Amino acid sequence: MDFLALDFETATPQADSPCELGIAVVRGGVVREVRNWLIKPKAWPFFSPFNVGVHGIRPEDVADAPAWDQVWEEVCGILEGSIVVAHNAAFDMSVLRATLATHRLPHPTFRYFCSVSMARRIWPGMRSYGLGPMCALHGIPLKHHRAGNDAEATAELVLRAVGSATEEGVEKFLNGRRVKLGGFYPGGHRTPGGKVVSVGS
Repeated sequence: MDFLALDFETATPQADSPCELGIAVVRGGVVREVRNWLIKPKAWPFFSPFNVGVHGIRPEDVADAPAWDQVWEEVCGILEGSIVVAHNAAFDMSVLRATLATHRLPHPTFRYFCSVSMARRIWPGMRSYGLGPMCALHGIPLKHHRAGNDAEATAELVLRAVGSATEEGVEKFLNGRRVKLGGFYPGGHRTPGGKVVSVGS
């Protein structure tokens, strides 16, 4: 079972202000690598105090970090053609979509799903499907709201859900549990719910 788990942290309430990106790489049903990039957002040095209170990343932490277009040169190749998961994917995909639009960069092609939606299918009736409570339930270590840690924890949560079914592949697993996939493609974006948003609209 191969997939990627992705997580963004943002500097401000604006979606196009990523200050950290984490990607966990799952190959053969095992987390093989966790990548983490600090990013200097366009709004630097302004950071929302609320956002800093959530993730602890401050303007000085990213003063010498690469800008998004530099990070994207590497990240685009990692995402291309993959299946990607994010916990509350609507947020992370809105960050990606808005940031690509602001920098006038084309969309890659990949499919994605939301681990919150997956968790609701696999473990119905839980009081909370937040990443913290779900990790606590399944004994997954978590340093919350740092991108690489959140991405790795999300990957591990998916693997807990999959259990011994790692041989069937992530897409077959999701289809069997009625978890819908969204996708990015060069002309736009399709949400798991089927809404199509064209680039520039």
